[in-house]
Amino acid sequence: MSMDLNDYTIIKEGEAEILMHAKNEVFYNKTQVNNRDMSIAVLRTFISRWKLEHEALLSKRNKSGAKLPENNVSVSEVDDTLNDSDMNTEKSNEECEGPAEKSQDDTCTTSEEPVKTEGKVRGELKPPRVLEALSASGLRALRYAREVEGIGQVVALDNDKGGAVEACQRNIMFNGSVACSKVESHLADARVYMLTNPKEFDVVDLDPYGSPSVFLDSAVQSVVDGGMLMCTATDMAVLCGGNGEVCYSKYGSYPLRGKYCHEMALRILLACIESHANRYKRYIVPVLSVQMDFYVRVFVRIYTSASAMKNTPLKLSYVYQCTGCDAFHLQPIGRTVSKNTSVRFLPGFAPVVPQECSHCQKKFNMGGPIWSAPIHDQEWVMNILSDVKSMKDRYPAYDRISAVLTTISEELPDVPLFLSLHNLCATLKCTSPSAVIFRSAVINAGYRISGTHVNPLGLKSDAPMDVIWDIMRCWVKNHPVKAQPADQPGSVILAKEPVLQANFARAVASLSKAQAKKVARFLPNPERHWGPKLRAGRQITSKHISLLGEEKVNGCLSHQDSELDAKRQKIEKLEDASAES
Repeated sequence: MSMDLNDYTIIKEGEAEILMHAKNEVFYNKTQVNNRDMSIAVLRTFISRWKLEHEALLSKRNKSGAKLPENNVSVSEVDDTLNDSDMNTEKSNEECEGPAEKSQDDTCTTSEEPVKTEGKVRGELKPPRVLEALSASGLRALRYAREVEGIGQVVALDNDKGGAVEACQRNIMFNGSVACSKVESHLADARVYMLTNPKEFDVVDLDPYGSPSVFLDSAVQSVVDGGMLMCTATDMAVLCGGNGEVCYSKYGSYPLRGKYCHEMALRILLACIESHANRYKRYIVPVLSVQMDFYVRVFVRIYTSASAMKNTPLKLSYVYQCTGCDAFHLQPIGRTVSKNTSVRFLPGFAPVVPQECSHCQKKFNMGGPIWSAPIHDQEWVMNILSDVKSMKDRYPAYDRISAVLTTISEELPDVPLFLSLHNLCATLKCTSPSAVIFRSAVINAGYRISGTHVNPLGLKSDAPMDVIWDIMRCWVKNHPVKAQPADQPGSVILAKEPVLQANFARAVASLSKAQAKKVARFLPNPERHWGPKLRAGRQITSKHISLLGEEKVNGCLSHQDSELDAKRQKIEKLEDASAES
């Protein structure tokens, strides 16, 4: 492939290097180094888990085979039974990890036909196949191939032949034999490719420029049972309530503009993926959900089970947000009733709120449905964090991703959304207690409380809003506020006497372990104008100063002007020459 290296800039990230043309032909975003590092960390943990699950499955099969002489059952009969309930040897190489309700007809998969020897079953596990559905320069696929041990084939797709596919193929060759042997680049529409390759990939990575909604239906079909779907959404203005009607059309959920809007964005994306999976008798199990920089990123495992899929309404809720104060309430969509050994699925009880807020007498806005079940698997988070710390030199964005994972590891996993202490005080027009004092009051009242990785001022708690407002009423008694109009939400709240007498004595658990050790959890951006960059092929103009910075924009504009002057002079010379002739 002939090319002039003087026209390219070499960009190194991790162990991969790519060639970027001076023109903005293929999208590359330096900011996404956090995203790529987090994905590599999750992928490493997934592969180690995947191997352990496969070994456990083989152990189960071997134990069943060892019991054959006692039960007078043939090896082939046991093997067929186990294949029906645990494996589909033709399609996949992943073991299921779903809930206990999984039916006998559901299939988990491996890559090769097991070999039967003396009543025992041995199966060889093939390296996992990864699909990067929107590859652009191919940097992510190259980093997966070069940095993740035990990974198999990485298929990089893009629908831009003249720019992205050629750039990806060029970068594969530039990265040597390892990349050439593991990474394939194809010109294809990602949606068509995933639809025509159902249950073919152990990991599917979606990182589009904007919304992933158009890819989700085909993505959930291309992942093997127990496989991983990694999905990014960068359209945060839509997900956070800037355009609620657009969010509903793309994700099937209406967002609310509360302080928790970024966590709500995560939960909207999870609910949308679950909705697409349910259409094919599949469901998701989130292992990690992250809001960083200007996007949300979720990592979910996908399983097939018609019976477990029935639990989806139990994991979804509508949100009622008071327009006057910070109170919010969740309305579960479904519920279950158990009788003997049977379980009935019924609609959720309603309403959970009256027409007017019981605290400030204002109306409610309703949003959702959102994913209200846990968005992280804490065991996974701890494994990922320990893995990252053990190989810190291999992560260019180690400081940032370790800080985020540390904060996530201390979140309350079973508490959806969160409160903002500053918002509570803004409603009452009072001075704010320190986070330690407020946390202590909640803990002393007998409830749990934690921070959130989404917002440094956010607080997750299982305390009801009655308790929260009682604590704030007790605080205001010791720190009086100026008189406010009687119809203000704060005045209505403070007019009531507290039922609970708050204890503000400092509690031992008021600081998390990371806070007590003064571990950094929220880091500043490493440089100015750290955020989303221009879409590939866009011409840089003066309106992009907020994205790129004034110096860079002015430099690009002056370079463009000099290019135009050179072209103009060349055209004038040609015209003069033709006139003389």
